Amino acid sequence: MAEERPGAWFGFGFCGFGQDPGSGREHQVLSPEPLRAGGDICHVSASWSYTALVTRGGRVELSGSASGAADGCRDAWASEGLLVLLRDRSGSRAELQAWPPGSGLRGEPLWAQDPEAEEGDEPGAEGRTGLLPLLPGSRAYVSLQPPLRRALAPELRARRLELGIEHALLLDAAGQVFSWGGGRHGQLGHGTLEAEPEPRPLEALQGLPMSQLAAGGWHSVCVSETGDIYIWGWNESGQLALPTRSLAEGKRTDTGEDEGLNEDGSKVERAAEAPAPFIAIQPFPALLDLPLGSEAVGVSCGSRHTAVVTRTGELYTWGWASH
Repeated sequence: MAEERPGAWFGFGFCGFGQDPGSGREHQVLSPEPLRAGGDICHVSASWSYTALVTRGGRVELSGSASGAADGCRDAWASEGLLVLLRDRSGSRAELQAWPPGSGLRGEPLWAQDPEAEEGDEPGAEGRTGLLPLLPGSRAYVSLQPPLRRALAPELRARRLELGIEHALLLDAAGQVFSWGGGRHGQLGHGTLEAEPEPRPLEALQGLPMSQLAAGGWHSVCVSETGDIYIWGWNESGQLALPTRSLAEGKRTDTGEDEGLNEDGSKVERAAEAPAPFIAIQPFPALLDLPLGSEAVGVSCGSRHTAVVTRTGELYTWGWASH
């Protein structure tokens, strides 16, 4: 089964396709609302236009532009081009299935394979499930582009893997972060905008064990074992919580700062201000402090926004908020 997390699940944001179960269609959910499914939810995977929910009873339910349900599901990973399920089959083994999201989970999957067929006898590997796109055994992962199953070097000993639009992040058993793929927005964290064809460790984080990581569309975040947040990549919408020109210009327009007038109607003369240190791309990991010195324990990313949960249960979000 997917990792069981007690408590209620909530959703908010764009809901034009009904991807927030129970909230209806064609509107925005501006504050958190409880998700509704046919059983207790233990895992949620959200794509742009639909959501996959896995219940404790092993049922996967789709809501939004894709609909349908199926039983015997251990884990689900949703994307616009592919819905990947880890499902029970005869015996105790599982089957990895790739479905078109619009199939309604009817008929046959595009691709099915025993995810552990090529795994070795690494101690403890057989029990690792519920970490899609990382596969059981932690020696391969699911890719959105063929080949759908891609092997990892056995020395990586992966603990978690996250995919952005053009890049991948991996957290190994020792808490070290690796990245590879496209780097034109600094999302790899190596200090350049160059692509990396193979997993490369982030030198800037050497000696700092990480416990969590997440990949946005073109930005990356990780959380250290002591609760510190490190963030890097594209900051066009403020998804790094660093100064950005687009947000500063929007704030000036909203507050009317550029239209100040004197009592006689003449324009207010303002002293020249030094250019603000806007950051469009942050190619190295930057340490980010939360208010009140809060410690982070969980992190997640949308395409251009970021969410963090603290040790005391607070949720912080920042970045793109048009929906």
